Amino acid sequence: MSPRQINWFKYSSPSTFYPLAGRLIPWFWMITVVLIAIGLYLSFFVAPTDYKQGEGYRIIFIHVPAAWMSMFIYLVMAFWAAMGLVFNTRLSAMMVQALAPTGAMFTFLALWTGAFWGKPMWGTWWVWDARLTSELILFFLYIGFIALQGAIDDARRADRAGAILLLVGVVNIPIIYFSVKWWNTLHQGASVSLKSGSSMASIMLVTMLIMALGCWAYSIAVALTRVRSIILEREHDSQWVSQLPEVRL
Repeated sequence: MSPRQINWFKYSSPSTFYPLAGRLIPWFWMITVVLIAIGLYLSFFVAPTDYKQGEGYRIIFIHVPAAWMSMFIYLVMAFWAAMGLVFNTRLSAMMVQALAPTGAMFTFLALWTGAFWGKPMWGTWWVWDARLTSELILFFLYIGFIALQGAIDDARRADRAGAILLLVGVVNIPIIYFSVKWWNTLHQGASVSLKSGSSMASIMLVTMLIMALGCWAYSIAVALTRVRSIILEREHDSQWVSQLPEVRL
């Protein structure tokens, strides 16, 4: 069967997505372990010492992918939220709920690794820099979404309220990305750009991309694992759930 003949819409149903996610999870965990292991080895033992920042620059191999993922996951959540509002698909809201803790974790990681990098480079752990402040707002958006979901008992009302919060908060993503261009900020500009290419050494760029792909694979593996639990929780009264071997056991 060719890709054009595949009915992708059938996977919007929790009953068909659940087994698909189960088959994909081991593969993404394997990809995660391989890429992160290679990326960390290159980060600490292969990438050269930066002539300006010394050995302390190596934290960017964790900081930058984490910052990228913090924004990307939010955009993916906003996409799923919009799909849920437009098409009223149950799986969309479940995917949003599954992604939120991972997005919050990467945002927290980006903030803390940025602080560890900023102390020796700027002489302070924190400044109310445009990019740092907007990234902190992103963290609050994640926490606010998680808190809102937990505060509303009715799942459908919680999904709609969370979706509206996510779509309103999307405006913060371009602010984070363009903050170093729009305002006078301590935060350095992008070292990797689609227009101007990369100002980094090739081995540094390769290491950064490997770590980013590893974080991407990790996010998918965790989200699929979490969404399977959410599906079982929300669909526990469905007949197809009662027929699952893991549920019968």
